Amino acid sequence: MTAPFPHREWGSRTTPFARLASRFAATRPGSFVVRALTPLDRRVLERTAGRYTVLGPIGAPVVLLTTTGRKSGQPRTSPLLYVRDGSALYVLGSNFGRAHHPAWTANLLARPEAVVTLAGERIPVRARLIEDPARKDEIFARFVDTTAAYAAYRERTTRNMRLFELTRA
Repeated sequence: MTAPFPHREWGSRTTPFARLASRFAATRPGSFVVRALTPLDRRVLERTAGRYTVLGPIGAPVVLLTTTGRKSGQPRTSPLLYVRDGSALYVLGSNFGRAHHPAWTANLLARPEAVVTLAGERIPVRARLIEDPARKDEIFARFVDTTAAYAAYRERTTRNMRLFELTRA
């Protein structure tokens, strides 16, 4: 059996502040604010080796995903919310409900080998696109349980959001 990924989540999603933050993130202005915080969050996560995130006080499970740029060949790092299931992590290319897929999803399609930084560990992973509609719906519901913003993101776009399973390489 593959070793489970480490778990590092601080804060709580059940506090009044966390519930308010989730509702705010589901709005267009809220999505703008979260997108604007992404570079700061990336720096915090990199400096703490995935131990802390700007979104930590609200219990957001965040991982740093480093892919290889499909055109540049350079490492590209994105802070992403994730859900876990046994020995797998799942990441969703919601892009805040925008019309286009986030670049990291195209990078994973071109080269599924990547690295996640989580709870002080850098872990090589292999990504697999989830295509089964029933499985996607099941995992997507877990993202909505994490934050209702994902339901709003799905409503904002007509594209089929890419969902990846990450397992240890």
